[in-house]
Amino acid sequence: MKVLVIEDDKFLQRLLVMKLTQDGFDVTGASDGEEGLRRIVTEPPNLVVLDLIMPKMDGFEVLAQMRTNIKSRNIPVIVLSNLGQDEDISRVKQLGALEYLTKSEVSIHEVVQKIEEVLARHLSRK
Repeated sequence: MKVLVIEDDKFLQRLLVMKLTQDGFDVTGASDGEEGLRRIVTEPPNLVVLDLIMPKMDGFEVLAQMRTNIKSRNIPVIVLSNLGQDEDISRVKQLGALEYLTKSEVSIHEVVQKIEEVLARHLSRK
């Protein structure tokens, strides 16, 4: 399974890529929204882990653009962000994110577990 981690925090991105790779995923990282969107279109992943506050293009815009592109419209997205306001959570759900995780409230293992759950649900619907 191919996972794209779009995260501008280099340490967290490396940590996620390393852990997911150890768990058998094919993982790529992107450091900003523009790079992430480019990778989504050129090398479509099975799932995207998306931060919201990033340079060049924020996660809200990445989600909005993903949903208007036929190539990326159905790719499941898990948002992993420091933003925890109800409005932000509601907005990303309206834009089509399947899960919303707050960085300060989850461990790296819980993130991996959520990725596995979302992929299992997504694949069972195909």
